[in-house]
Amino acid sequence: MYWINLALTRMGFWITWALVPIVVEIIPAIMSTIKLMRLHRHMPRLKAPAKWPWVTIIVPVYNSEDTLFDCIRSIDHQTYDKKSMQIILANNQSTDDSFGAYARAQNAFPNLFLRYVNTDKGKARALNAAIYESIGNYVINIDSDGLLEPNAIKNMVLRFENDEQIAAMTGAVLPQRNLVKQVHGWWHRLLAKNEYYEYAQAFLSGRTIESFRDQLFTMSGAFSAFRREVLMETFLYDTDTIGEDTDMTFQIRTRLGKKVVICADAIFYVAPISGFSELYTQRQRWQRGELEVAQHYMSQTASIKGFFKEFWECQEVCVKRDCPFSIKLNFFSRKVI
Repeated sequence: MYWINLALTRMGFWITWALVPIVVEIIPAIMSTIKLMRLHRHMPRLKAPAKWPWVTIIVPVYNSEDTLFDCIRSIDHQTYDKKSMQIILANNQSTDDSFGAYARAQNAFPNLFLRYVNTDKGKARALNAAIYESIGNYVINIDSDGLLEPNAIKNMVLRFENDEQIAAMTGAVLPQRNLVKQVHGWWHRLLAKNEYYEYAQAFLSGRTIESFRDQLFTMSGAFSAFRREVLMETFLYDTDTIGEDTDMTFQIRTRLGKKVVICADAIFYVAPISGFSELYTQRQRWQRGELEVAQHYMSQTASIKGFFKEFWECQEVCVKRDCPFSIKLNFFSRKVI
């Protein structure tokens, strides 16, 4: 009997540990997959507007000589009406010949309405300066080292035009598959492939689920879009944090209480990671930025003082409405009545 009890006890221990990843990871992943498939199958058909609205595309430029021309070419290849696009290249103190890439693009793509403005150093300052120069109904930010899928801008505008509740959205950011295949070295290629699947799982599937629950944590700084009137209600991009994209998300979703979603069929392609050094620097920057923004907003909404303030306000409302579940307090005697 002793050996049977001992065997069952040990089996129970290992069975419990085996169930942990099933309950915590596998089952939620299966449920999320089913939900994503249902969402994809029941996507509403979007109606094109009678007249396509003006769109301002902002491209922050910092030492982008090698990538800027290709980025502008991807804008020129958009299926969106080029007569309704304003492109602002916000140069924040580049030291290379980024202006030369802009000059070549002007000659190569004469149908594009291109502007090149010089701003103070820093991505947030460049974005803020360009926002004041924007004339579009919608403002779309993209990084200068990536490429837009040809239907990206059109798909974003369609989502905006068909849902007036959407205040801002993030696009889908993915590494370019052809460049992933061209990576040399099996270890580097393995890293690049894992990055691709991570972007697809976390940044695409994960944000789709967050968007469905109206809990999107952060819009991608590489590709995001806004209604201009909503953008002007914010404090614009915070220049004191490296997580300006997360801060903007919190401003719109938490402070303004407006809807932020992902547009999964608006895709922006980026180059695969160059190695562990860039990966470490990138993730350190992301984590630091998210912590800075989370700490700032939690200090306003999740403090002990704020909790009790909201608790007493809720109780006062319940007392006025004679709610049977409220805790009625006599503030003079400090007794519950």
